[in-house]
Amino acid sequence: MNTAPAKIAPALRALLERLIDYAGIYPPAALPLETSVANYSSYQSGEFSWMLRYLVVGTNELQNVPKSLDGSISLLSETDDARAATIESKAVVQAKHPVYCELALANLDQLDAVKTAGNFAKIRTGGVKPEAIPSPKDVAAFIIACAERRLPFKATAGLHHPIRAEYALTYETNAPRAVMHGFLNVLMAAAFAWQGEKNIEAIIAETDASAFTFDGGAKWRGLELTAEQIKDARDNFMHSIGSCSFDEPVLELQALGLLPKA
Repeated sequence: MNTAPAKIAPALRALLERLIDYAGIYPPAALPLETSVANYSSYQSGEFSWMLRYLVVGTNELQNVPKSLDGSISLLSETDDARAATIESKAVVQAKHPVYCELALANLDQLDAVKTAGNFAKIRTGGVKPEAIPSPKDVAAFIIACAERRLPFKATAGLHHPIRAEYALTYETNAPRAVMHGFLNVLMAAAFAWQGEKNIEAIIAETDASAFTFDGGAKWRGLELTAEQIKDARDNFMHSIGSCSFDEPVLELQALGLLPKA
C-alpha cells in the first residue's frame, strides 16, 4: 500500500503546477455546462487548486459561462474572443490571445506554419474509441518535433490517468477498454525532450509507476531532472493538459502515494 506524503515533492509540484484545463462538458464525462462550471468554481477554492488552469468550453457554451470566469476560459474557436485566456483551434488563428493549433500527427511539417504564425501546438492523445489513441512512437515524434522547434504545446483527451495502462474509455457499463497514455509519462517525456533528450518513446510507453520518482528532482530509470528544469519545461514548453475530470487525476495520484490525501 502506498503511503500518502506529508508534503508534495518539489519536483512533482513543479510538474503539476497549473496543469489541468478542465473540460468537463466533453466526453467521456460529458457533463452539463452548469455542472462543469460549478465543479470548476469548486476546484478553484479546493486543496489542489494549484493544479488547475482554465475551464474549456466551446463558442456555443460561452454565452452561458458566468462573466466572473472571464480570463479563466480556454475557448474552442476559430476566432479570437476577449473573454478567453487562450484559444484552441484546428487551424492557424491570428489572435491577441495564445492559440493552441491542433494538427494531425501525420502532418508534423505543419508545425513550422504554426510557429511562424505565433501559435502554439496541440496534440490529441486519446478518445472514446481505441483507434483514437496514438502510439507512443507518434506521441514521441510530436514532442520531439515541437522541442526541436522550441514550440510550446498542450495535450488533450485520454489523459486523466497518471500512468499508461489499460482503462475503460468511458464511464458506461461494459465500456470498451484500451491502453491509454499517462499524463506523468507525457509530462516527463516532454521535460526530458526540452533538455535535449531524444529517446523519449520508452518514457511514454512506461507502465511501471515505480519507475518515476520525485523528491528535490525527478527520475525515470537513470535519467534525472532538477525541479528547475521541470519548471522551465512547464513554463516554456508543455503548458497544460485538457481533461474531462479533475478529481480522477488527483485521486489516482493520491493512490500512488504522490499527493497527500485530504
